[in-house]
Amino acid sequence: MPIRKYLKNCFLLLIPILLWNILLVDYLPKAYSPDFFWKDIPGYIGITENILRIVVMGMPLIMFLSIKTATQKRGLLIYLIGVMLYFLSWIVMILIPESSWSQSAAGFMAPAYTTIIWFIGIALIGSASYFKISNLTFIYMGVSLLFVIFHTLHTYVVFQRL
Repeated sequence: MPIRKYLKNCFLLLIPILLWNILLVDYLPKAYSPDFFWKDIPGYIGITENILRIVVMGMPLIMFLSIKTATQKRGLLIYLIGVMLYFLSWIVMILIPESSWSQSAAGFMAPAYTTIIWFIGIALIGSASYFKISNLTFIYMGVSLLFVIFHTLHTYVVFQRL
C-alpha cells in the first residue's frame, strides 16, 4: 500500500492554522501570552482543554482527506470560511487591540470560538477513516464542540482578569 494514502489525511488542513499560530502568537496582546493566558486557570478547565486539544488535533491524522462528495465540498467551504474568520479574529486583535471589539468579551474570545467553524469543515471533509469508525463526522464534531467550549471558557476566565 503506497505511503501517499496515509499522507493524504485531514491533518494537512491543520497545518496553515498551526503555522499561523506559531508565526503570529508573539504579536497578539500580552493577555494571550502563555505566561498570562495559563496563569491561575482552574485545573479542570486546563486539563480538560488540553486532553481535548490532543484529540481534536490528533484525530485528523486518521481521517481521509477527500473532497469528492457534495458534503465534503460543503465541508471545504465551511473550513475556508472558518479559517478566514479565525485569521480575521487574530488580525483585529493584533492591529487594533484597543478597539471596542477587541476589548469586548466577544472580540477577545473570537480566536477561541471561531475554531468551531473550521473544525466542522474538517469533520465534513474527513468523514472516512483508515479504521472502521461509525459516525466519525459526528464524533469529531462532538469532541470539537467540547474542546471549543473549554477553550472559550478558558479565554473567558482570562478576559475576566483584564
